[in-house]
Amino acid sequence: MIDVSSQCAKNRDYLISTDDINNWEHQHGRIPEGSIIILYTGFEQYWNDHLRYTGTLKKGPEGIAELHFPGLSPDAASWIVRYKKINAIGLDTPSIDFGQSKDFQTHRILTSAGITIYENLTNISLLPSSGSYIVALPMKIKGGSGAPLRIVAILPDSTYNP
Repeated sequence: MIDVSSQCAKNRDYLISTDDINNWEHQHGRIPEGSIIILYTGFEQYWNDHLRYTGTLKKGPEGIAELHFPGLSPDAASWIVRYKKINAIGLDTPSIDFGQSKDFQTHRILTSAGITIYENLTNISLLPSSGSYIVALPMKIKGGSGAPLRIVAILPDSTYNP
């Protein structure tokens, strides 16, 4: 879990960069192959406040031009594809592309490399920096390019106690 919430608090159009990932690796070690990267922007706290979560109260085509929320930069997405052998990436905003994206390059880069994207995640602030296991169960939609997802994290050192 890479915490970029302080950067996003200062700039709601923040583009998560390779520097953010490199800084995490300097503190916690190299991201292992097969990992799932979770990006914590802090926007999960605004889920019930549409204006703060998306940057606008407008919906549909009228609201698209007014969307403002952070996302992963296309440059960082390309770098991840080239240098990190991950299985998926997720974050706590409506899209992996930042709100003002017009071409959705981050989506295109990641999905063309077979990297699954998880969006609108919640409670990721509770995750440790590393060591969690993710279980992601999407609804099967024939021919769909996306689906609702039930996602859970298994935390390190946690035990089942019914």
